Amino acid sequence: MNWTEVSIFTTTEGIESVCGCLLNIGIGGFVVKDAQDFENFLNDKSANWDYIDDDLMGLKNCETSVTVYLPENAQGAENLISIKSELQRLKAFDEQKSFGRLEILLNNVKEEDWANNWKQYFKPLTVGEKLLIKPSWETYYKNDGRTILEIDPASSFGTGQHNTTQLCLEFLEKTISENDRVLDLGCGSGILSIAAVLLGAGEVTAIDIEENAVNIAKENALKNGISSDKYNAYCGNIISDIDLLNKIGGEYDIILANIVADVLIAMSPLFKKLLKPDGKLIMSGIISERQNEVVDAVNLHGFTLENAVEKELWAAVLMKPNS
Repeated sequence: MNWTEVSIFTTTEGIESVCGCLLNIGIGGFVVKDAQDFENFLNDKSANWDYIDDDLMGLKNCETSVTVYLPENAQGAENLISIKSELQRLKAFDEQKSFGRLEILLNNVKEEDWANNWKQYFKPLTVGEKLLIKPSWETYYKNDGRTILEIDPASSFGTGQHNTTQLCLEFLEKTISENDRVLDLGCGSGILSIAAVLLGAGEVTAIDIEENAVNIAKENALKNGISSDKYNAYCGNIISDIDLLNKIGGEYDIILANIVADVLIAMSPLFKKLLKPDGKLIMSGIISERQNEVVDAVNLHGFTLENAVEKELWAAVLMKPNS
């Protein structure tokens, strides 16, 4: 298997947050280069060194970075989208700019070429019993009655390749009813909210903290024949933006939230205010080992776990408000 080296440039202060983002999206192996660490090593008077290799001395002036290696396949492509999306979120929260430039470098691959390089791995994908997800350059000939959702890899998370997206979609198709009102929190590419309309929702509202994601979601909705009167998308953070929270209102039949565990926990006080009393909350983006932590946090705010599923170390849960 071929691998692509992805370096994320940050600062000493930003290393922990960048590594946290990577862990949240299921990437556990990375290499950290930090000039400050090497400076501390050189100044350590308790160590006796007669010789330091020239390659190591080069670390003294390096830009702090976190490097990961992604497989050149569909999962690697989706992980790259996730990394870019998480870095945009981190930039939005880093108001003091203490985490550096938070930009990426792909070794031997121009960033603008990455999607073309990986087009070969994005094929029509069946999800659940009703959906078929495909990129625009692929043709699907089978007459099997599936609803086709067309979406291309871009800079926002959500092409259908990731396990968390698939788990959410499987819950959604079993839960949704005709003319439901659906709220998609952390919409990314818009894949979940677009699927909701294609499966019968009467109206959806999509929210993302990243403006680029909101624009992409709107474009993807139009590509799938969804008019703006059914699809509303807003940029902002509902945890801190009271005006946005008031704008989107409540009384939703379904909330979709495919975000990392820490954000789901932070949002947990809001879910019951946004849902109808008989509504459903579908959450994913959760590493399996953190499932109980997320469920416990939401339970504290008046919810009961109705179902939970796992797929390759990722979890999704279906919860309902307590009566």
